[in-house]
Amino acid sequence: GIILKNLGFITEENLSRVLSSELDIPHVSLSNYAIDPSLLLKIPKELAKRYRFIPLFLEDNSLTIAMVDPYDILAIDAIQQKTGFTIKVVASTETEILKAIDQYYGTAGSLDNLIEETIGRASKATTTGEPTQVVEGVFIEPPIIELVNQIITQAVADRATDIHIEPEEKLIRTRYRIDGILYQGPSPPKELQAAIISRIKIMANLNISEKRAPQDGRIKFTSGNAEVDLRVSVYPTVFGENIVLRILDKSNLVLGLEQLGFSVEDLSSLRMIAEKPHGILLATGPTGAGKTTTLYSILTTINSLERNIMTIEDPVEYQLPLIRQSQINPAGGLTFASGLRSILRQDPDVIMVGEIRDQETAEIAIRSALTGHFVLSSLHTNSACGAIPRLLDTGIEPFLLSSSIAAVVAQRLARKICPECKVSYEPSPEEVAWLRLREGEEVPNLYEGRGCENCARTGYRGRIGLFEILLPDKKINELTMQRASEADIKQAALNNGMKLMRDDGIAKAIKGITTISEMMRVTEG
Repeated sequence: GIILKNLGFITEENLSRVLSSELDIPHVSLSNYAIDPSLLLKIPKELAKRYRFIPLFLEDNSLTIAMVDPYDILAIDAIQQKTGFTIKVVASTETEILKAIDQYYGTAGSLDNLIEETIGRASKATTTGEPTQVVEGVFIEPPIIELVNQIITQAVADRATDIHIEPEEKLIRTRYRIDGILYQGPSPPKELQAAIISRIKIMANLNISEKRAPQDGRIKFTSGNAEVDLRVSVYPTVFGENIVLRILDKSNLVLGLEQLGFSVEDLSSLRMIAEKPHGILLATGPTGAGKTTTLYSILTTINSLERNIMTIEDPVEYQLPLIRQSQINPAGGLTFASGLRSILRQDPDVIMVGEIRDQETAEIAIRSALTGHFVLSSLHTNSACGAIPRLLDTGIEPFLLSSSIAAVVAQRLARKICPECKVSYEPSPEEVAWLRLREGEEVPNLYEGRGCENCARTGYRGRIGLFEILLPDKKINELTMQRASEADIKQAALNNGMKLMRDDGIAKAIKGITTISEMMRVTEG
């Protein structure tokens, strides 16, 4: 099986499923399990790595473990003798098991010590009157502070963009979003929930006593030599307050159109549009698609002493030199619409509006583009051609749109293949069908990541943009005036030479930048 896998005839998943089928045992995906940290204390890390297994759960005296090689009877006997439990085996892949060992081990011991130290200090302070920091009846001790710092530091080291702290019935689950995918992090026990949440609230200057309403805040955090900003969102759930921290790491910010993944043709078109004296350029896509980074990169490209550039955002994610940036404050009367009106009295050449959310903001932005300003903004649509019907639906007059839109850039972010473990492979029939090759056309060489230490065994490291750019011409402007459907606008754009995001993704897959399976995940078929 290992020889067949190494030769590329079968995948690691195929091998694991065949072994589980032969032995008539379950095959599991470890991403579906939240492993109890106290269980890891019963199994030495060295034992788990030697025999390539991870403990899943304990019932009575029966320990269920996931193994790479469920045929390894000697390993099962050694585990049984070491633990004293009856062993039940399920199968999983080597990548998933080694990744789980890396994720879970190393936190179990510290968490156990942390529980004892925190409870011990709290009890001592209660009985002896020893001074300690108490917030709303919760003891915020140095071990809690260290734990929260450790969670954030680990996320920054792993290049995570978000940290999820999710209270459940018996534990607190943490997950890190890395390259757009959520991965399991440490799972502190339920006893620490109140202290962890209170500590984060203190760091973000939020109301500790408010537990029934959503709250938003911001944290400045130093990790090594890097200073990162954290946007904090607190939301009440059944088992406690759920917290999501968005990591804004300036050291990882890519500001440069060349680095974002535009093709040579698209890059040329975008540079030409960015130099226009007036008009509106829209970046579209779902949340987390990289729209703000694209807009910032365009601003950086055209930034100069000769231009007055102003922005209104929610929030200001990164500070840019020579650009006046402001953040909306609805409670204080500063909204996108009111801020945009005031900016127009500041003699701007270029205006960036963080997001068009309503008719009033859209109308002011478009009229600004018609009166000698170059405007950049973002819009939530699934495609470039969908931006025009979306703005028409908000109540914008067709003649305003047809006269003002310079370009619409739709985008997604796809994971890049890890360069350290990139190998060519034979695509599956489903992947070949997705390529939609012409009759007689050969299947191109395709690549994937096998998984290594450099990419935490995922096969991917980093992300790149996938783009499609709509450049309205006379025909599209006529369709806009007629309030045509997205399908009609798309057909006209294709006739004019527009390349779809899907085509951009296929080109990057053939170049070995990303994979077809990743294209199938993030783009439309």
